[in-house]
Amino acid sequence: MREPKVMRPFFPPGYVEHPTALLTWAHVVQRLTDAKNYWLCSVRPDGRPHVIPKWGVWVDDKLYFDGSAKTRHARNIAENAHVSLHLESGDDVVIVEGVVELVQHPAPELGVKLSQGYKAKYAAIGYAPEPTQWDEDGIFAITPSMALAWTRFAEDPTKFVFEDEQTGLEL
Repeated sequence: MREPKVMRPFFPPGYVEHPTALLTWAHVVQRLTDAKNYWLCSVRPDGRPHVIPKWGVWVDDKLYFDGSAKTRHARNIAENAHVSLHLESGDDVVIVEGVVELVQHPAPELGVKLSQGYKAKYAAIGYAPEPTQWDEDGIFAITPSMALAWTRFAEDPTKFVFEDEQTGLEL
């Protein structure tokens, strides 16, 4: 598992005066794993934002979501792979920034993990893909570069920053 640098986010004076705690990356991973709905923000070619709720699964340090390459968000991603993603809660907050890649023909082991994750979350509401579901169209994977999280805004806002594994530079 990639471990991020953990730090306090920057706040202008008057926002968070005396924070007392930092969250753990494990807390963020648990929230990403358990979430049913994820709000994905991509950028249209003309620079306007586009936000859509997506179903997805957290597997091997990435958030995977599927969908047609013809959708607005997929076409946006084809032009600009940088996205933001957040969960539904405004109280137990997780916001992720990262880069999306289209994974064509996922390895069989990954297909099994993805299928199991989707079935665990969504089978009861009608979505239970098989491991080969993404062999034709692929599946999208977000690799986080930065995340923000808090459970009590004035007490534990936390920023997580990842480094590129090859260069060691912050993403």
